Amino acid sequence: MAHQVPVPDAKIALSTASVYPENTAAAFEIAGRLGYDGVEVMVWTDPVSQDVDTLEELSARHGVPVLAVHAPCLLVTQRVWGTDPWAKLLRSRDAAQRLGASTVVVHPPFRWQRAYARDFVRGIRRLDGETDITFAVENMYPWRYRDREVLAYAPGWDPTKNEFPHFTLDVSHTATSRSDALAMADRMGDRLAHVHIADGSGSGKDEHLVPGRGSQPCAALLERLAATGYGGHVVVEVNTRRAASPEARRADLAEALAFTRLHLATAPPAVNRGGEPGPR
Repeated sequence: MAHQVPVPDAKIALSTASVYPENTAAAFEIAGRLGYDGVEVMVWTDPVSQDVDTLEELSARHGVPVLAVHAPCLLVTQRVWGTDPWAKLLRSRDAAQRLGASTVVVHPPFRWQRAYARDFVRGIRRLDGETDITFAVENMYPWRYRDREVLAYAPGWDPTKNEFPHFTLDVSHTATSRSDALAMADRMGDRLAHVHIADGSGSGKDEHLVPGRGSQPCAALLERLAATGYGGHVVVEVNTRRAASPEARRADLAEALAFTRLHLATAPPAVNRGGEPGPR
Protein backbone atom coordinates (compact mmCIF):
# COMPACT_ATOMS: atom_id res chain seq x y z
CA MET A 1 0.00 0.00 0.00
CA ALA A 2 1.42 3.39 -0.97
CA HIS A 3 2.44 5.71 1.82
CA GLN A 4 1.34 9.32 1.93
CA VAL A 5 4.39 11.56 1.66
CA PRO A 6 4.12 14.85 3.59
CA VAL A 7 5.24 17.84 1.54
CA PRO A 8 5.78 21.01 3.58
CA ASP A 9 4.45 24.41 2.68
CA ALA A 10 7.98 25.65 1.99
CA LYS A 11 8.43 27.44 -1.31
CA ILE A 12 11.67 27.10 -3.26
CA ALA A 13 13.17 30.35 -4.49
CA LEU A 14 16.16 31.22 -6.62
CA SER A 15 18.59 33.79 -5.25
CA THR A 16 19.27 36.35 -7.94
CA ALA A 17 22.95 36.05 -6.93
CA SER A 18 22.92 32.47 -8.27
CA VAL A 19 22.95 33.61 -11.90
CA TYR A 20 26.03 35.88 -11.63
CA PRO A 21 27.66 37.07 -13.89
CA GLU A 22 24.23 37.32 -15.51
CA ASN A 23 22.08 40.05 -14.01
CA THR A 24 18.99 40.36 -11.82
CA ALA A 25 16.64 40.56 -14.79
CA ALA A 26 18.02 37.26 -16.10
CA ALA A 27 17.36 35.64 -12.70
CA PHE A 28 13.61 36.30 -13.00
CA GLU A 29 13.55 34.82 -16.50
CA ILE A 30 15.52 31.74 -15.43
CA ALA A 31 13.42 31.20 -12.29
CA GLY A 32 10.22 31.34 -14.31
CA ARG A 33 11.51 29.04 -17.04
CA LEU A 34 12.81 26.40 -14.62
CA GLY A 35 9.75 26.40 -12.37
CA TYR A 36 11.02 28.00 -9.18
CA ASP A 37 8.31 29.29 -6.83
CA GLY A 38 9.90 32.74 -6.63
CA VAL A 39 13.13 34.65 -6.15
CA GLU A 40 15.14 36.15 -3.36
CA VAL A 41 16.46 39.50 -4.53
CA MET A 42 20.07 40.09 -3.56
CA VAL A 43 20.38 43.87 -3.36
CA TRP A 44 23.84 44.65 -4.64
CA THR A 45 25.74 46.61 -7.30
CA ASP A 46 23.39 45.67 -10.18
CA PRO A 47 21.17 48.79 -10.50
CA VAL A 48 18.11 46.63 -11.27
CA SER A 49 18.42 44.93 -7.86
CA GLN A 50 18.11 48.37 -6.22
CA ASP A 51 15.11 49.57 -8.24
CA VAL A 52 11.83 48.41 -6.71
CA ASP A 53 9.73 49.65 -9.66
CA THR A 54 11.79 47.56 -12.09
CA LEU A 55 11.66 44.54 -9.76
CA GLU A 56 7.87 44.81 -9.64
CA GLU A 57 7.76 44.91 -13.43
CA LEU A 58 10.04 41.88 -13.76
CA SER A 59 8.00 39.92 -11.23
CA ALA A 60 4.78 40.62 -13.12
CA ARG A 61 6.28 39.97 -16.57
CA HIS A 62 7.66 36.54 -15.66
CA GLY A 63 5.00 35.52 -13.14
CA VAL A 64 7.69 35.05 -10.49
CA PRO A 65 6.96 36.48 -7.03
CA VAL A 66 9.63 38.03 -4.82
CA LEU A 67 9.67 35.94 -1.63
CA ALA A 68 12.58 37.60 0.17
CA VAL A 69 14.94 40.56 0.01
CA HIS A 70 18.59 40.17 0.97
CA ALA A 71 19.71 43.47 2.50
CA PRO A 72 22.88 45.05 1.05
CA CYS A 73 25.28 44.08 3.83
CA LEU A 74 28.15 42.50 1.89
CA LEU A 75 31.60 44.06 1.62
CA VAL A 76 30.86 44.98 -2.01
CA THR A 77 27.58 46.68 -1.10
CA GLN A 78 28.79 48.97 1.68
CA ARG A 79 27.62 52.03 -0.28
CA VAL A 80 24.48 50.57 -1.84
CA TRP A 81 21.42 52.42 -0.52
CA GLY A 82 23.69 54.69 1.52
CA THR A 83 26.17 53.94 4.28
CA ASP A 84 23.88 53.91 7.33
CA PRO A 85 23.23 50.20 8.07
CA TRP A 86 19.92 50.86 9.85
CA ALA A 87 18.69 52.96 6.94
CA LYS A 88 19.58 50.05 4.64
CA LEU A 89 17.46 47.67 6.71
CA LEU A 90 14.52 50.07 6.72
CA ARG A 91 14.79 50.45 2.96
CA SER A 92 15.01 46.65 2.59
CA ARG A 93 11.85 46.31 4.66
CA ASP A 94 10.07 48.91 2.51
CA ALA A 95 11.14 47.03 -0.61
CA ALA A 96 9.90 43.74 0.83
CA GLN A 97 6.53 45.27 1.66
CA ARG A 98 6.11 46.75 -1.83
CA LEU A 99 7.18 43.52 -3.53
CA GLY A 100 5.02 41.26 -1.37
CA ALA A 101 8.01 39.49 0.18
CA SER A 102 7.81 38.17 3.73
CA THR A 103 11.48 38.11 4.73
CA VAL A 104 14.52 40.36 4.90
CA VAL A 105 17.80 38.44 5.16
CA VAL A 106 20.56 40.23 7.06
CA HIS A 107 24.15 39.40 7.99
CA PRO A 108 25.69 40.20 11.38
CA PRO A 109 27.64 43.50 11.38
CA PHE A 110 31.32 43.69 10.62
CA ARG A 111 33.41 44.31 13.72
CA TRP A 112 34.45 47.76 12.51
CA GLN A 113 30.76 48.82 12.44
CA ARG A 114 30.98 49.37 16.18
CA ALA A 115 27.87 51.45 16.84
CA TYR A 116 25.75 49.21 14.59
CA ALA A 117 27.12 46.06 16.21
CA ARG A 118 26.54 47.40 19.72
CA ASP A 119 22.78 47.77 19.13
CA PHE A 120 22.34 45.01 16.58
CA VAL A 121 20.52 42.42 18.70
CA ARG A 122 18.15 44.96 20.23
CA GLY A 123 17.65 46.70 16.90
CA ILE A 124 16.80 43.53 14.99
CA ARG A 125 14.33 42.52 17.68
CA ARG A 126 12.72 45.93 17.41
CA LEU A 127 12.48 45.86 13.60
CA ASP A 128 11.17 42.31 13.59
CA GLY A 129 8.30 43.27 15.87
CA GLU A 130 7.21 46.44 14.08
CA THR A 131 5.60 44.84 10.99
CA ASP A 132 4.82 41.41 9.61
CA ILE A 133 8.16 41.37 7.76
CA THR A 134 10.56 38.83 9.26
CA PHE A 135 14.21 39.83 9.78
CA ALA A 136 16.17 36.57 9.57
CA VAL A 137 19.81 36.82 10.73
CA GLU A 138 22.16 34.57 8.75
CA ASN A 139 24.96 32.38 10.07
CA MET A 140 28.37 33.41 8.72
CA TYR A 141 31.89 32.04 9.33
CA PRO A 142 35.34 33.06 10.57
CA TRP A 143 37.63 34.43 7.89
CA ARG A 144 40.78 32.36 7.48
CA TYR A 145 44.24 33.32 6.29
CA ARG A 146 46.68 30.42 6.20
CA ASP A 147 46.51 29.00 9.74
CA ARG A 148 44.90 32.06 11.31
CA GLU A 149 41.24 32.86 11.92
CA VAL A 150 39.96 36.41 11.77
CA LEU A 151 36.71 37.12 13.61
CA ALA A 152 35.18 39.62 11.21
CA TYR A 153 31.64 39.75 12.62
CA ALA A 154 30.13 41.16 15.80
CA PRO A 155 28.57 40.03 18.02
CA GLY A 156 29.76 36.93 16.13
CA TRP A 157 29.38 34.75 13.04
CA ASP A 158 27.07 32.26 14.81
CA PRO A 159 23.75 34.06 15.44
CA THR A 160 22.39 31.23 17.63
CA LYS A 161 24.52 32.58 20.47
CA ASN A 162 22.18 35.59 20.65
CA GLU A 163 18.45 36.00 21.11
CA PHE A 164 17.32 36.89 17.61
CA PRO A 165 13.66 36.32 16.77
CA HIS A 166 14.41 34.58 13.45
CA PHE A 167 17.33 32.96 11.66
CA THR A 168 18.54 32.16 8.15
CA LEU A 169 20.50 28.91 7.92
CA ASP A 170 23.07 28.99 5.11
CA VAL A 171 24.47 25.53 4.42
CA SER A 172 27.49 26.74 2.45
CA HIS A 173 28.40 28.87 5.46
CA THR A 174 28.20 25.88 7.81
CA ALA A 175 30.76 24.17 5.55
CA THR A 176 33.02 27.22 5.65
CA SER A 177 32.79 27.54 9.43
CA ARG A 178 33.14 23.73 9.77
CA SER A 179 29.92 23.62 11.78
CA ASP A 180 27.36 20.84 12.05
CA ALA A 181 24.46 22.08 9.92
CA LEU A 182 21.90 19.79 11.53
CA ALA A 183 23.00 20.79 15.03
CA MET A 184 22.77 24.45 14.08
CA ALA A 185 19.26 23.88 12.72
CA ASP A 186 18.37 22.25 16.03
CA ARG A 187 19.68 25.28 17.95
CA MET A 188 17.63 27.58 15.73
CA GLY A 189 14.55 25.50 16.45
CA ASP A 190 11.25 27.11 15.59
CA ARG A 191 13.04 30.41 14.97
CA LEU A 192 14.48 28.96 11.74
CA ALA A 193 12.56 31.04 9.20
CA HIS A 194 14.68 30.87 6.05
CA VAL A 195 17.17 28.46 4.48
CA HIS A 196 19.89 29.05 1.88
CA ILE A 197 20.50 25.64 0.35
CA ALA A 198 23.92 25.05 -1.19
CA ASP A 199 26.85 22.77 -0.51
CA GLY A 200 30.49 23.03 0.47
CA SER A 201 33.52 20.81 0.95
CA GLY A 202 34.70 22.27 4.26
CA SER A 203 37.76 23.74 2.57
CA GLY A 204 37.47 27.06 4.40
CA LYS A 205 36.20 28.83 1.27
CA ASP A 206 32.59 29.94 0.88
CA GLU A 207 31.91 27.71 -2.13
CA HIS A 208 28.11 27.68 -2.60
CA LEU A 209 28.20 24.43 -4.57
CA VAL A 210 25.12 22.87 -6.12
CA PRO A 211 23.55 20.77 -3.32
CA GLY A 212 24.75 17.20 -3.46
CA ARG A 213 28.22 18.09 -4.78
CA GLY A 214 29.89 18.68 -1.41
CA SER A 215 30.08 17.21 2.06
CA GLN A 216 27.17 18.96 3.76
CA PRO A 217 24.03 17.05 4.87
CA CYS A 218 21.81 18.89 2.39
CA ALA A 219 19.50 15.95 1.78
CA ALA A 220 19.15 15.17 5.50
CA LEU A 221 18.40 18.80 6.30
CA LEU A 222 15.70 19.07 3.64
CA GLU A 223 14.16 15.79 4.73
CA ARG A 224 14.12 17.02 8.33
CA LEU A 225 12.38 20.21 7.22
CA ALA A 226 9.78 18.06 5.44
CA ALA A 227 9.27 15.87 8.48
CA THR A 228 8.78 18.83 10.82
CA GLY A 229 6.38 20.75 8.54
CA TYR A 230 8.74 23.66 7.95
CA GLY A 231 6.82 26.57 6.42
CA GLY A 232 9.57 29.06 5.58
CA HIS A 233 11.36 29.50 2.28
CA VAL A 234 14.21 27.41 0.89
CA VAL A 235 16.43 29.51 -1.38
CA VAL A 236 18.89 28.03 -3.86
CA GLU A 237 21.97 30.21 -3.44
CA VAL A 238 24.74 28.65 -5.50
CA ASN A 239 27.80 29.90 -7.34
CA THR A 240 27.55 29.38 -11.11
CA ARG A 241 30.04 31.96 -12.28
CA ARG A 242 32.36 29.25 -13.61
CA ALA A 243 29.65 27.61 -15.71
CA ALA A 244 30.95 27.05 -19.22
CA SER A 245 27.91 28.65 -20.86
CA PRO A 246 24.46 30.09 -20.05
CA GLU A 247 23.03 26.65 -20.87
CA ALA A 248 25.37 24.99 -18.37
CA ARG A 249 24.35 27.55 -15.75
CA ARG A 250 20.68 26.76 -16.31
CA ALA A 251 21.43 23.05 -16.06
CA ASP A 252 23.11 23.60 -12.68
CA LEU A 253 20.15 25.62 -11.43
CA ALA A 254 17.70 22.99 -12.70
CA GLU A 255 19.69 20.29 -10.89
CA ALA A 256 19.65 22.32 -7.67
CA LEU A 257 15.88 22.78 -7.91
CA ALA A 258 15.30 19.08 -8.61
CA PHE A 259 17.50 18.05 -5.66
CA THR A 260 15.67 20.43 -3.33
CA ARG A 261 12.18 19.38 -4.46
CA LEU A 262 13.06 15.69 -4.20
CA HIS A 263 14.33 15.87 -0.64
CA LEU A 264 11.62 18.23 0.56
CA ALA A 265 9.14 15.60 -0.62
CA THR A 266 10.93 12.88 1.33
CA ALA A 267 10.45 12.50 5.07
CA PRO A 268 12.31 9.91 7.16
CA PRO A 269 10.13 6.86 7.89
CA ALA A 270 8.29 6.82 11.18
CA VAL A 271 9.96 4.53 13.72
CA ASN A 272 8.04 2.53 16.30
CA ARG A 273 9.25 1.75 19.79
CA GLY A 274 10.86 -1.46 18.65
CA GLY A 275 13.19 0.50 16.40
CA GLU A 276 11.62 -0.80 13.16
CA PRO A 277 10.05 1.42 10.51
CA GLY A 278 6.34 1.70 11.17
CA PRO A 279 3.29 2.87 9.22
CA ARG A 280 2.76 6.60 8.68
